[in-house]
Order: sequence, then C-alpha cells, then structure tokens
Amino acid sequence: MGVPEKLAARMSMAEQHEYLRARFSRRTVMRGGAVTLGAVTGGAFVAGGTARAAVRTQKTGHTDTVDGALVAPFGRHLAYGNDPRTEMTVSWQVPVAVRKPFIRIGAHPWDLSRKIDAEVRALHTPAGVGASGDHTQYYLHAKLTHLKPGRTYYYGVGHAGFDPAAAHLAGTLGTFTTAPAKAEPFTFTAFGDQGVSYHGLANDALILAQNPAFHLHAGDIAYGDPAGQGKATDTGFDSRVWDQFLYQTESVAKQVPWMVAYGNHDMEAWYSPNGYGGEEARWELPTDGPDRANLPGVYSFVHGNTAVISLDANDISFEIPANLGISGGTQTTWLERKLKAYRADEDIDFIVVFFHHCAYCTSTAHASEGGVRNEWVPLFEKYTVDLVINGHNHVYERTDVIKGGEVARELPIGGTAHPETDGVVYVTAGAAGKSLYAFSADQSYEGHEKENDAVSSFVCVEGGRRSETVAWSRVRYLDYSFLRVDVTPAAKGRTATLTVRGIAETGEQVDHFTVARRAK
Repeated sequence: MGVPEKLAARMSMAEQHEYLRARFSRRTVMRGGAVTLGAVTGGAFVAGGTARAAVRTQKTGHTDTVDGALVAPFGRHLAYGNDPRTEMTVSWQVPVAVRKPFIRIGAHPWDLSRKIDAEVRALHTPAGVGASGDHTQYYLHAKLTHLKPGRTYYYGVGHAGFDPAAAHLAGTLGTFTTAPAKAEPFTFTAFGDQGVSYHGLANDALILAQNPAFHLHAGDIAYGDPAGQGKATDTGFDSRVWDQFLYQTESVAKQVPWMVAYGNHDMEAWYSPNGYGGEEARWELPTDGPDRANLPGVYSFVHGNTAVISLDANDISFEIPANLGISGGTQTTWLERKLKAYRADEDIDFIVVFFHHCAYCTSTAHASEGGVRNEWVPLFEKYTVDLVINGHNHVYERTDVIKGGEVARELPIGGTAHPETDGVVYVTAGAAGKSLYAFSADQSYEGHEKENDAVSSFVCVEGGRRSETVAWSRVRYLDYSFLRVDVTPAAKGRTATLTVRGIAETGEQVDHFTVARRAK
C-alpha cells in the first residue's frame, strides 16, 4: 500500500517520501496526521530538531482522556551524550500519550528529589503503510548533563499519575554509571542484526552477565522493515516490531548504554526523506557527527583510553544503494578528521570503529562491501585503527591482520595483533538473533580449527558482484554469538591491550585474540 513498485524503482528515497506525504494528505485532514513525527512535551507539540523538520506533527486527543496511573513506561534504553563522563540520555516508551512526563534521578534509591521534564516524540504510522495498522508510538527522552564521572546514579521514569518515587513503584527504578574521569579497566560488548527472537533474548541475558560499560549494536536493530532495501514498497513493514524489540532489550539497555549504528533494515522510507525519521524518534545519540540531518547515526565518544566511532555504511553501499552518496563525502572527511585527532590525543590508546556493512567477510549472503573498502579501509590503515566491528552477515567471522587487502600477519586463535606495525583486524559479529546465513568454506573456531587459505567469496561493487578468493578468513562460526572486549590500560611506555572474545549463545568461547599497543 506504499509507493507502486514500478514507480518506486525510478524514485529516490526522498521522492518516495514526498509521494507518500501527498498520498496521505486527505487522511491527514480527516484524521489529524499521516506519517508524522513530532515532539510532545506535557501533551502540547513543540518544534522538533533538524532531522524532524521535514515531517508534519499531529496533536493527539488521547492526552487528556487516559488516567496516567494506568499507564506504565517500558522499553528503557540508555545512550551516552557527547561526554560519557558527564552526560547520559535515558529514553523510554509509553503505549499511549501521557501528561507531564519526567525522570527522577539521585545518588540513592531513597533520594530521587531531582525531577527533570522529558521530551516526547510521537511517531504515527497510518493504516496503509505496511502491516502497521493505524499506530502511534510515543518515545520519551531525558538528557542528563553535569553528572559526575565514574558515579552510579539511580533513576525512575514517570508522568502525571505515575511517580517512580512512590513506595509501591520502587521496583521500576533503574541505574546507570557514567564513564570514569581517567583510564581504568573496563569491558564492552558488541553485535549486529538482533531483531526480536528467543536467540536475541538469550544474547541479551549473556551480555548482561558480562557487566559491560556499554554495548555496541552494529545496525539492523529491530527489523521493523524486513526487506531492508530502504524502499517504501515493502508491504511487510510493521512499526509495532519496535515495541517488542525495546521491551525485549530493556533488561540490559536500562542500565547499559546501548550505542547503535544504522543498517539497511533501519532505513524506513515512510518517515523522512533519508529514511531515519523513525530512528530519530526512538534514539538520542551523541551529536558530534558531520551532518545530523542526513546522518543521525554517525558520531563518536570516548570511554577511558578508548575512542569509539559509529559510521553509516548506507552512505557508501553499492549493494543496497537507497542512501548511496547521501553525505556527499562529508562523512569520510569527518571520519579522517576524527581519526587524526584521536590518534594524536595522548589520553587515547585504542580506536574502535563499528558500522553495519562488512569490510571483509566471506558469508554467502552479503560477503564484503566494496564501498567500505574504497572509502574507509585506507583511513583505517593510515591511522592504525585497532578493531573494526561489523554486522550485516548473520555469522561470526574474524580476519587475520589485513593491510592493503592482503594478510599482513596471520592471527591464530589466541594470537596478538600490533596495529601500529601490522594492520587492522576486522570482526563480523552479525549473529545476534536473526536467522543465520552460511559460509562457502568449513567452519573454523576455537577447539575446531581447520586451515583453509583459499576461501571463495565475492565483494559488492558498483553494478554487481566481483568474485574473489581470499586468504584472510581466520575464524568462521555459524551460530548465535556476540563480542566481549576487555580493555586494560597501561602506564606510559607499557603495553595496553584489548582482549577480544567471540562468545556463543551457549556461553562457549569460539574465538579470542589480543590487540596490543604501547601506551602514550
């Protein structure tokens, strides 16, 4: 019921968006909104941000008719602000509109006297767009600033009629911990391609057990759009999948910053010309990226001695070109500026980059993305990036150390890489919950190693695929899994390390290696 398929084939994402807006304009007049996204505070709409300016807002009649005492928040998820030492955003969802939403925060669960108003972003998906029915979602966000580094805070989210400070609602409280003021040992976790499933839930439970400081999600988050082509012709789109996803993820994300990059299934063409209008409603991420209007999922942050960069590979993907070239090159320019600054910073030892499409992978589904190899791999090598994490292919695969497209040093399970002299290690961690893909070669993982120096694969290039036979595929594991990374700082002149582990849904370790770098 979206854009006719023949017409969509000739239209950009922005043109499809305008077509939908025009199509639903009569319904807008009759029922108060089409595909809409706006900010609500205390039940009244206020102006949205840059990425939301292109879509109309609606005022809902539910605000004054629902007793807030009957409405419980759900789907809490955290995200660092620009400075993880002092800034955190708490986000959540309510099933209907509420009055006067807020967050309470304090150093103790019995002291939540600080009360801060929250922003609500209403996302309306009308009947006729995919399978969503006529559905409005309400996402709430509270940006917290001037926090103390390395401090654990208690918080509760509420609205008129639902106050988490009340004794009978004490069980709804959550906690978070800000990043430390100086380098300390810490753990983070990562995966991509989760969706809603028993396996996604199992991975969440294991991640919580690792006690990570933060978690990286390398794109394809909930799969509300199952086609993943960034087109408005997908009749399978269902915005309600996001309700399920955020409920599923809350057990971890309510206490662990859940830092996302955007994949091809996260381009939802109905809400904005760039496909990210829905994501802008659901997430509040750091804002230091190159172009917030077009690339809201591009940002960076620093935790201790480690800099983390999130990129949007939809911008350079030949395989799925819905947003190809959307940044006009500004993302790559920004990336080099960030890499150069981080590598020159005496307080930063490691640089970790994560994004969706794979630089190097041999899965038979998507394999490698030529756009990434063309645009970003030379920069990763120039600035000796320590670890690159991807999703997209629903497998676990890890390379040897690569430089110039070739194996610079073999990296067996348990081995150590030295990026300053060797090259870059790439990990595909896309087996977080969605159905698994396949390999053309045998699996090879910890305790089940098989030497194979010639793996047949392909790389996605402009106009199609190019076959290749590679020697860099070191570990291949075909079951649900995630990454655990332990960061150990060191005194100046000594060796700091990243210990990287691939962990299966069963808890079994399927890979481990170390990245070592002399501390500045």
